[in-house]
Amino acid sequence: MESWPALLLVAHGTREAAGTEVVRRLAASIRLRLPGVPVRLAFADVRPPTLAQVVPALLGAPEIIVVPAFLAAGYHVRHDIPGQLVAAGVADRVQVSPALGADPLLVDAAEARLRAAGWRPGDATVLAAAGSSDPGARAEVAVAARALGRRLGCPVRVGYLASGAPKLADVVAELRGDGRRVAVASWLLAPGVFQRRLASAGAAVAAAPLGVHRGVLDAVAARYWDVLAARSAVA
Repeated sequence: MESWPALLLVAHGTREAAGTEVVRRLAASIRLRLPGVPVRLAFADVRPPTLAQVVPALLGAPEIIVVPAFLAAGYHVRHDIPGQLVAAGVADRVQVSPALGADPLLVDAAEARLRAAGWRPGDATVLAAAGSSDPGARAEVAVAARALGRRLGCPVRVGYLASGAPKLADVVAELRGDGRRVAVASWLLAPGVFQRRLASAGAAVAAAPLGVHRGVLDAVAARYWDVLAARSAVA
């Protein structure tokens, strides 16, 4: 292609400098992964730049592909991002990929982070997610937990850090009450208030967020290529 469609990576946004830096590093790594593709970063909430602020700089591209960097398709993915694109007047110029969701590539990343944190066979294992009021988003987290359990060869429970039940701290306390060593995998993209809650939940092992792991980069790139492939199939 003479000119590749632009990739607009949209993350949630955080007031935490460390979390913002991780997402910026993720976008920079995607640029290296996809040479020739214009890659920009926007945030759906909390901090700038917003979609409306970033999209004008991409209007010279033949097309804009939005990749929501969310680990479940909750409110922001289903309503907020599409609404912001409509408000910016570019909905007809943009293709929005599915969110990253329970992609096996992300499960790879979660497993790697957990093992690096010190997980060992026999640990009571929990997958910690931000949570959502959307049952579909919670179902995606459950899929990820089952996939992680298959990799580790043990049951993996889910604990939520904000919306939804059961709360991570309650799950950890229950498992510790049974006399078990508890390890928590992070189903979060970057550091922030939720990762701090994970770290303080009382588990013996608390994994780092997925961050700039190869599995995350591969999942973002796959979303981009999938949109292009679908467009070519229709054409």
